[in-house]
Amino acid sequence: MKNSVLSDKTVDFAVRIVKFYKYLCDEKKEYVLSKQILRSGTSIGANVRESKNAQSNADFINKLSIALKEADETQYWLEIMVKSDLIRENQVEALNSDLKEIIAMLVASIKTLKQKSESRK
Repeated sequence: MKNSVLSDKTVDFAVRIVKFYKYLCDEKKEYVLSKQILRSGTSIGANVRESKNAQSNADFINKLSIALKEADETQYWLEIMVKSDLIRENQVEALNSDLKEIIAMLVASIKTLKQKSESRK
């Protein structure tokens, strides 16, 4: 199963997260929360990539579900950074926007796959 649009978006997002991590370390001297967002933000695409080699439909759904959890965690870290005044909300608007789009794509993909799986039973 291919999902090149989702894959491309998550790779682009991961690259932006890496750059954001560098900014947090270099400019804000923040090393704890930045490491958390680096891990979760890059894990989204890693799990989408892993899903391409899924051994079954259930495995594919599982990988996308993990990516969804990582996306939700990334949203959480962005929210914490804003609420703790580490960064301003306008600094992460584009990241949040892309993240919402990725989450919507993951939810739609998982829902469709689960429906197809149920209809085959």
